[in-house]
Amino acid sequence: MKKFLLVGCFMMGMIATLAAQTRDSLTRDERMAWWREARFGMFIHWGVYAVLAGEYDGHTIGRASEWIMNRGKIPVAEYQKAARRFNPVKYDPDAWVRMAKDAGMKYIVITAKHHDGFALFHTKASKWNIVDATPYGKDLLKPLAAACRKYGLKLGFYYSQAQDWNNPGGAAARKVTSEGWANPDSTTIDAYTAAHNGHWDLTQTTDSMGDYIDKVAVPQVKELLTNYGDVAVLWWDTPTGMTDEYAGKLHALLAMQPKIITNDRLKRPDFPGDYKTPEQRIPNLSDLDGKDWETCMTMNGTWGFKASDHNWKSTKTLIHNLVDIASKGGNYLLNVGPTAEGEIPQPSIDTLKIIGAWMKVNGEAIYGTTASPLQPLAWGRCTKKTHGGATTLYLSVFDWPANGKLVVPGVNGEVKKASLLAGGSTLTTEKGADGLVINVPATTPDANASVIKVELK
Repeated sequence: MKKFLLVGCFMMGMIATLAAQTRDSLTRDERMAWWREARFGMFIHWGVYAVLAGEYDGHTIGRASEWIMNRGKIPVAEYQKAARRFNPVKYDPDAWVRMAKDAGMKYIVITAKHHDGFALFHTKASKWNIVDATPYGKDLLKPLAAACRKYGLKLGFYYSQAQDWNNPGGAAARKVTSEGWANPDSTTIDAYTAAHNGHWDLTQTTDSMGDYIDKVAVPQVKELLTNYGDVAVLWWDTPTGMTDEYAGKLHALLAMQPKIITNDRLKRPDFPGDYKTPEQRIPNLSDLDGKDWETCMTMNGTWGFKASDHNWKSTKTLIHNLVDIASKGGNYLLNVGPTAEGEIPQPSIDTLKIIGAWMKVNGEAIYGTTASPLQPLAWGRCTKKTHGGATTLYLSVFDWPANGKLVVPGVNGEVKKASLLAGGSTLTTEKGADGLVINVPATTPDANASVIKVELK
């Protein structure tokens, strides 16, 4: 038996070494190629917090959905009771992935484990997971991975590598009680969290963070990179309390997935990842530094499901966001927050359907494009593609010209063809004093945004 164990360990070591060599042999551009082509993805925030839906003990917890345990200072034992009501019997991963695909999205990133430490997968490192702690009792990630393979979408895992409010030793970002509700014990609680690195429950500190990294984080990341096929993205979050030593242990595991890419939140500045992650905002041009970036954003005001949050962004706003982001060379990771029963809220479904219809016509102006070569345009945005010596500009018009003439400053080259993506009709052009002038129909083909394709010689 000892001989077989030694052989097995040797083989595992060889596999890890070969994987590391394979990842090293791939350039970053090769690993990033699909991501730069995709431009549009779905974020999914889902976990036990969906049971509480923003409410605890009769109180609406402000600014809270997936952060409700921390901001509400819910004791570990009380929060774990909520898992007994997490039974997503309406979960349909096939439908979720089809919805994302129909919306024009090319990849999905799901919260395999958020800051509350709850794993949506069956893990041997902690009983605080979907199989062992809930009546549902089944791994949620395996059927999602199968559906992504079926429909050709890339799958990524969000993993909270540092913060973990249930597994002992995990970090806790300190939030004052006023961010939750008007708790009469706020003075005492705030004094305790100040003295205990953000923790509010004694059980959270019965292990060290080093123990947590070795006992929970490293084994769980190994499971995610081993048990679900190809993993396209590992999306770290909030490096609270992280050290370079801890980060190095997690970063080394990436060799298990040679093609994987990661974001910039493992541990700054020594582990920059492959792309930057502005949250809930689109950078200004002056903010960009030539690095790859992805804006993650909610459809309403919260990431996880919150029953009282009806502050939905309009479809026009989301389409304009997508176009604006692509025009600056970035990706758009748009979030949905499913309920505890496993349903995506209807407003998200309705919005994604409309975005999908727009992308079916105009996706050419988004996928595989690069940033605009033009100065900012008052009436819309521009994306670009080059092939050989030819350049194609995609002009997404938000404000349709009332006089039938769209002026494009800075375009002085000879136009081979100009046409509408909606319907394909050819448009005439002329040279004006301020640049290219495109003669357009009296009314816009699409009230959200109409795209004109300009092929330059």
